[in-house]
Amino acid sequence: MKATDLPPFPDDVPTHPLLVIDYALIEQRDPEEIERLWTAATKLGFWYLKNHGVDEDVREMFDMGTETMALPMAEKMKFEQGNEGISFGYKAAGTCAIDAAGTVDTAQFINVAKDDALAWPAQAHRAYPSAVNARMTCTIKPFVEKSLAINNTLLDVLNDKLGLPKGTLARLHPREDYSGSETRVLYSPPIVGRQVLSAHTDFGSLSLLYNRLGGLQVLVPGAESWQYVKPIPGHAICNLGDAMSILSAGILRSNLHRVVNPPGLQGTHYRFSLVYFMRPANSVVLRALADSSPLIADAVAHAPDPTMYETGATAIEWFTRRVKMIRVANYKNPETWLATSRGTEQIDLATQIAA
Repeated sequence: MKATDLPPFPDDVPTHPLLVIDYALIEQRDPEEIERLWTAATKLGFWYLKNHGVDEDVREMFDMGTETMALPMAEKMKFEQGNEGISFGYKAAGTCAIDAAGTVDTAQFINVAKDDALAWPAQAHRAYPSAVNARMTCTIKPFVEKSLAINNTLLDVLNDKLGLPKGTLARLHPREDYSGSETRVLYSPPIVGRQVLSAHTDFGSLSLLYNRLGGLQVLVPGAESWQYVKPIPGHAICNLGDAMSILSAGILRSNLHRVVNPPGLQGTHYRFSLVYFMRPANSVVLRALADSSPLIADAVAHAPDPTMYETGATAIEWFTRRVKMIRVANYKNPETWLATSRGTEQIDLATQIAA
């Protein structure tokens, strides 16, 4: 279904206003726009991004997702991710736990590794369904390339604001090194009162989300209830993940969010969303870059628990743990789910998930 055929986001639903960042101005290194980005990155870790130049690529990626989801289930299941912490491939509905009680999810999605898209027709990690392969050159690779360019520009700006030596963050996200970076098209049915994705922080560095229907909610620091983030045509919704929070010793925020059924009449439609997740190279150890930045060193010195910024884990270890431990097959009890599948949340997660 075309975006123009979908009902509008309702006006009577509480939403949280995000700052709108103009990517064209960020590319030009406009000082005022950089300060607005810094505010968004340090206060909530979410913002809208306009003038990103990928609208047509986004439409093609939605088409790829539609074609993939239309494949017979038997065909898709040949490429299911499995229960060992592999994120690339097809994820069937009902395979992940969305809360500490072990409630199963209702979403299916296809994840394509950045490394596989760039290596095509060679295979970096795994094989994919036929509908993905048919679009790898004309659709997926161009989208990945443009997403990398956007994220690298944002990383460079944040690198300088953190007082890091030029290129520090870029060197932790090299194009040629294998990583957990991937693109995802998610597909979920309209089920009123059900979460689509659990309350979580993102695994990696930067996420670019494109959605036609509502459903994304954020838990703003200090708030007692979830608020929707309204989708705006032509705007991506960007957010920071665990890696950036750890590397910056909490200066950059990886905020809690979840996905629920869209509000109002939008909730009667199947929901597609598209995300590009940028993550550090697999070998990068997740620790605060205090030795490279006085600003980060000061943040570590004043942190209530500085040890949380010395994880001892590589990016691939952090990523694999979180992917593996939300799988229903690995669920044991609420305590282990909370202890093993979560990220850098700075709240009582059990209480907030119940809210």
